[in-house]
Amino acid sequence: MAAQYSETIRVFKAFCDENRLSILGLLRSGEKCACDLLEDLRITQPTLSHHMKILCDAGIVQGRKEGKWVYYSIDPVGAEKVKVILEQQLTVSGSNNGVNE
Repeated sequence: MAAQYSETIRVFKAFCDENRLSILGLLRSGEKCACDLLEDLRITQPTLSHHMKILCDAGIVQGRKEGKWVYYSIDPVGAEKVKVILEQQLTVSGSNNGVNE
């Protein structure tokens, strides 16, 4: 049963932290260098790496290495998967679609 929810758990875990939500807010305007994220968030590099690993493992964010820096952006395919997961979790099923008769 737990394996069935592993992707959903990774996605919800990614959204359950203020720093990760801040990172996503910054990435909504486009790709950002890790150096810029560090400056904007005022966190340490190991802390940023921890949060980016969770976001990347959930498929929400993608990174590309250029020189010594990594540039991060929201993964459009991952974002669509998140929308589907959220919709599945909130869709009422049953014969009366949640309406009391």
